[in-house]
Amino acid sequence: MPTSGAQRRTNVVDLTTAVGAVGLPNPGMCAPGTAGHGAELGAFVDLAQLGAVVVKSLSAGPWPGNPAPRVHPLSTGMINSVGLEGPGIAAWAHDELPALRRAQARVVVSIWGRSVEDYAAAADALAEHAPAGTASDPIVAVEINLSCPNLAGKKMFAHDVGAAADVITATAGLAYPRWAKLSPNTDALVAVAEACAGAGADAVTLTNTLLGLVIDTDSRRPALGGGGGGVSGPGLGPIAVRAVWEVARAMPELPIVGVGGVHDANSALQLLMAGASAVQVGTANFADPRATIRVLDELASWCDSHGVATIAELIGAAHP
Repeated sequence: MPTSGAQRRTNVVDLTTAVGAVGLPNPGMCAPGTAGHGAELGAFVDLAQLGAVVVKSLSAGPWPGNPAPRVHPLSTGMINSVGLEGPGIAAWAHDELPALRRAQARVVVSIWGRSVEDYAAAADALAEHAPAGTASDPIVAVEINLSCPNLAGKKMFAHDVGAAADVITATAGLAYPRWAKLSPNTDALVAVAEACAGAGADAVTLTNTLLGLVIDTDSRRPALGGGGGGVSGPGLGPIAVRAVWEVARAMPELPIVGVGGVHDANSALQLLMAGASAVQVGTANFADPRATIRVLDELASWCDSHGVATIAELIGAAHP
């Protein structure tokens, strides 16, 4: 198993953080969809050294996703239209969760649906197949994906205050803390975050991908099989920082997980200083599966060189 600098890091800088009631040894997580269904990343890093592993979004039952091609490179990152392909929660809990448990990973399960009822069914399936409270339970939170833009023609819950709140209410039976994952593709971001918090969300994740479209000029057709897709990578960074900043300014007590464009210490620091308590590394994992560990090492080095003793000193530090 590859070793990380985690033990060395914690001897110098205290990287521990918390997203609401969820305590983490450090603020670095892999973003959903960038590390498979979880354990695949373990071939490259010690999963126990990550703040958490966020698994690919799961629905109550299997879902085929979008037609190929699903991914297209960009100068600023990539655009994808995977379409939330997945085996369903029962199959994931049977086939994938045991490996995460053996790796001693802290797991955040991401769930999604096409209707309020679908989200409720996903929550029920998770409660049935991965019940909370067992001694070996590695799940620390559930991220409720309200914002994936890959299902053509489907309304995005994260764009509608009432619909987003309805989903949070419908998943209230979960015994885990719930993080609402929101979208940058709306001018109602703060209002939606407020609605989710009011409905019982314990935190928000900001943000998902930015809607985009690439044309293949040779075929004169969209480059992705699903048409449009979600843009991610370093170019998304300033958009994610703005989202975190605005929500943190409006709701300073609401825990935030920042995601979008994280690929080095500086990009992670910006999200933390804007108000995030933790960050997720996404697109960078495709080029370097050790990206999350590398970002954590760089973050610790930056803190050490700048006289910062704890990550807590940085959270929201850019706000007056």
